[in-house]
Amino acid sequence: MKKFTFLLLAAAVLGACTSAPKYQTTTQRDINRLTKSASFKMPKVEVPSFPSRTFNVLDYGADPTGVALATEAIQKAIDECTEAGGGTVIIPAGIYYTAPITLKSNVRLYTEKNCFVFFSHDLDLYEIYDEWFEGIPTKRCTSPLNARDAENIAITGHGNFNGNGDWWRPLKKSKMAPSQWKKHLKEKGGVVTENDIWYPDSASILAQSYCLDQNVPVITDDSLWQIVKSFLRPVMLHFVGCKNILLEGVTFENSPAWNLHPMCCENLILRDLNVRNPWYSQNGDGVDVESCKNVVISRCSFDVGDDAICMKSGKDKPGRDRGIPTENVVVDDCVVYHGHGGFVCGSEMSGGIKNVQVSNNLYIGTDVGLRFKSTRGRGGVVENIYIRDVNMVNIPNEGLLFDLFYGGKGAGEETEEELAARMNAEAPEASEETPAFRNIVIEDVKGTNLKRAIYFNGLPEMKIQNVTLRNITMSATEGALFRQTDGLVIDNVHIQAEKGEAFSLAPTVENVKIN
Repeated sequence: MKKFTFLLLAAAVLGACTSAPKYQTTTQRDINRLTKSASFKMPKVEVPSFPSRTFNVLDYGADPTGVALATEAIQKAIDECTEAGGGTVIIPAGIYYTAPITLKSNVRLYTEKNCFVFFSHDLDLYEIYDEWFEGIPTKRCTSPLNARDAENIAITGHGNFNGNGDWWRPLKKSKMAPSQWKKHLKEKGGVVTENDIWYPDSASILAQSYCLDQNVPVITDDSLWQIVKSFLRPVMLHFVGCKNILLEGVTFENSPAWNLHPMCCENLILRDLNVRNPWYSQNGDGVDVESCKNVVISRCSFDVGDDAICMKSGKDKPGRDRGIPTENVVVDDCVVYHGHGGFVCGSEMSGGIKNVQVSNNLYIGTDVGLRFKSTRGRGGVVENIYIRDVNMVNIPNEGLLFDLFYGGKGAGEETEEELAARMNAEAPEASEETPAFRNIVIEDVKGTNLKRAIYFNGLPEMKIQNVTLRNITMSATEGALFRQTDGLVIDNVHIQAEKGEAFSLAPTVENVKIN
């Protein structure tokens, strides 16, 4: 009897220490199975666990009708949860209108079915912080979902998080049907430039004029930041310096900029997510894993306006000075419906990317299938990348692309003259500013209805090195073209090209082995 009583007591204590399974379905066994399959030594990625105590945002006065701001109630529930030692903050079914939310240590944010959380576009609700964007230190508005230096955090459940991004993002008229464009202008107001680009206001156009590179304005007068606030559109979810993270089951959509952006994080799990942005969304990436280590991305669906699953590590000198690579990443069983690339490395990779495995992925209509990109000035090394069992269909550009002359535009958007101008420039000596891509294995890939099967375009001062292509079958309008490559293995690769040769090796390709 005493032994039986002890077992009951132990079970009760265990139940008090960990949460009920209904708030989370990913198990340690699931993650162990994925990490053990890696082609490199992958450290154990711990699945976070939480005490069983719960905090319902309705008890804190959250309005479930979407009329009044629920921010104070949601944030108070999170704050009290972490102060109590952790647990689960529940957002029940309903519509919740909110300003940015800060997640804190030992807190799981759980959304029930039929839960819709949408973030206000009211600029007064967004503070300006020192942040990083596109690999460069700058200032941005607070991200709708944010955390900094937190440990053991999660967002799980079944709900939708909507960033109201259509109010923030510039929009090109050429990407809309006339009726859609007219509707957008009527609903959103804003300002249209002479080249038919919509901005939310004239201050955004002013900020764009301060940008020397992409979307990061160079501003030395601190008073200007508040004036151009509308241009400082945030990423949807921004976790910085956090450890032991789980994102599971929910939908993240309509972000002002990138959708998910973990930076300098460790032990990160993304599972069963639905990540969406309109196909026309400017900088509407799916997930950008930047300078993170020990990452698992599994069973996720992406349908976005820019790169879908992307590895990054900072840009140019700021990225090299940070010096934190993205490493030890497993991407498995994901599908991408639209994006500038299905799986992407770069172009901001100045801190390095290494030990990445991609397997069992499907890309349907992405601009490019597998995309590796960088340019002079970046520096950094991308190495030990293993890709297998990838299928792709209806790709309007390359199925596999290495572009070391990347110019900042999407695939197919740049003219041949623009690319030729960079390629014909005098090659500098290799230095710390020269990006390097090496030791990459791509095997068991099938692609159909591609514009061009494969294109390798390395730098003359730093060729693409040691790439193995094995068991690949592709049908495309154009075949495979290889330039500036040293150490290329082509093993059982079959390409059916409608035009020209199936394989074309430029004189700048060295040490080729064809089986």
